[in-house]
Amino acid sequence: MTSCKTISKYLAMGLFLFSSALFAQVPDQSTPPDALIKMVVTDVMVSVKADPEIQKGNIPKIVDLVDKKIVPYTDMRRTTEMAMGPNWKKATPEQQAQLTSEFKNLLIRTYSGALSQLRDQTVQFKALRAAPDDKEVIVKTVVLGRGDPVPLDYRLESTDKGWKVYDMNIMGVWLVEAYRNQFANQISQNGVEGLVKFLQDRNKQLATAKPAN
Repeated sequence: MTSCKTISKYLAMGLFLFSSALFAQVPDQSTPPDALIKMVVTDVMVSVKADPEIQKGNIPKIVDLVDKKIVPYTDMRRTTEMAMGPNWKKATPEQQAQLTSEFKNLLIRTYSGALSQLRDQTVQFKALRAAPDDKEVIVKTVVLGRGDPVPLDYRLESTDKGWKVYDMNIMGVWLVEAYRNQFANQISQNGVEGLVKFLQDRNKQLATAKPAN
């Protein structure tokens, strides 16, 4: 049985394979989903090797990098909505915005330490199996390193602003599902505002923690 630690490790890898600078060739609204993933994933390998600060887990630098280079190609609002499930409708528009922002920061801070592990990995891109008119697709990749190959899938949706990533799967575990029960428990105990506070407090803790070398 795959351990939570192992899943977190490769989930982190997936997050930051997507959380890095793009090629000089910037994706636009017409960029196919598999091409979008390949551009970002390929470039992140180069970016991590070239930036010692990212390898050390420099949180402010990583946060800035993601906000400038990655947020435009993701749909964190939908990611947060799916993680909350039916509870999303219980939140006010202001709370929904807060939850989306805090969840994004939580993902960045939680998995920032995994960046240094990317230096020895390569990524194999699978052929996209989708119809031309599909509005949602899964782009499959395999992370190759010293251990066993690790499947890593990206779920994307077609929007009026191009393809957006909103979920990822590592070893059979979707990112959204990994947080759904935790969010539901927080809301059942303390309400939506309690979840907002939980995420805020967790982000403060992570912001003051020293990165692992």
